[in-house]
Amino acid sequence: MVNPSHPGNVGSAARAIKTMGFSELVLVGPKFADVTTQPEAVALASGALDVLENAHIHDTLEEALAPVTLAFALTARVRDLGPPPCDIRQAADLARAHLTDTTEGSTAIVLGTERAGLTNEQIGLCHRICHIPANPEYSSLNVAQALQLAAWELRYALLVDQGAPLLPASTAQEPARGAQPASGEAVQAFLAHWEEALVGVQFLDPAHPKKLMPRMRHLFSRVALTRDEVDMLRGVCTAMLATARGERGTKK
Repeated sequence: MVNPSHPGNVGSAARAIKTMGFSELVLVGPKFADVTTQPEAVALASGALDVLENAHIHDTLEEALAPVTLAFALTARVRDLGPPPCDIRQAADLARAHLTDTTEGSTAIVLGTERAGLTNEQIGLCHRICHIPANPEYSSLNVAQALQLAAWELRYALLVDQGAPLLPASTAQEPARGAQPASGEAVQAFLAHWEEALVGVQFLDPAHPKKLMPRMRHLFSRVALTRDEVDMLRGVCTAMLATARGERGTKK
């Protein structure tokens, strides 16, 4: 972050990158020398105090980029001169490939001031210009929000490359036994019960069945019933037959 003037944005930036698995925040010439300990920065870091407290502070962008082998200048404005442009997703793919192909490579996303962004000279120190395809009629993003988007794209590209899971681990995602497909035997038993229930409530006339049951069989086979669904429908059949026999709602 080049010349950040609002401590809250610095704290928000620390939180943004930590949520995406990154930890190195670099500040260039911040307005406040003690920006990382400012109350607003600490409050908005919200649990990312380690990233905030360990932020590197440099006097110049040249100094900050000295160890970096691939730097992206994040800007909303089109520049006539400067490095080749790319969008943020392309930047993430380029960064992933760079880190994979080089043993000591390092990448950086460079953001300018809250009000003016990066200067042409600062952009010239980077290898690529990077754009977020925002609303062209209102493309201004808060620097911490822009950093959050950039960190997300980088994380996604790295996770996909590593074949890592994209969803949080949870036993709730494991299918329950009842959610498993019902066996053919269970479905046939249900259909026999279903036919009996339809006859019991006089919806099906066994003397003139027409094509009702073949259509019912086709319907339920198309649905791909689960074990729980078969058990539920068998309960419906039992209730239908009890009602037909006058066994439900009777007073002793």
